[in-house]
Amino acid sequence: MTARPHETAPPGAIDYVAVEDSPQFRNLKRSQRSFVFPLAVAFLVWYFVYVLLSSFATDFMSQRVSGDITVGLLFGLGQFVTTFAITMTYVWYANRKLDPQSRAIREQLEKQEAGA
Repeated sequence: MTARPHETAPPGAIDYVAVEDSPQFRNLKRSQRSFVFPLAVAFLVWYFVYVLLSSFATDFMSQRVSGDITVGLLFGLGQFVTTFAITMTYVWYANRKLDPQSRAIREQLEKQEAGA
């Protein structure tokens, strides 16, 4: 595999490789990944626990909680609730933490492009 050459952008153009290497962009990627990866791992663990319990702990999952409502049904519905909660949490995080950082990078690039 060959290393990609680090060329500068032509006059009047933005050097996106340099932008990607900038501390602001690296911080934005770190902020996004530090939120997304742990949440994704937690959700996958929760999902696989549900699947494994459904497969191997059928007596537990078939216990009735109230009427025809079982533990397995509640866990299954909990998957939907968790998905919506994760989505709402990510939107909140992105609006408060990620969007201001990306906006600052974009504004800097727009000024650079306008000045060229």
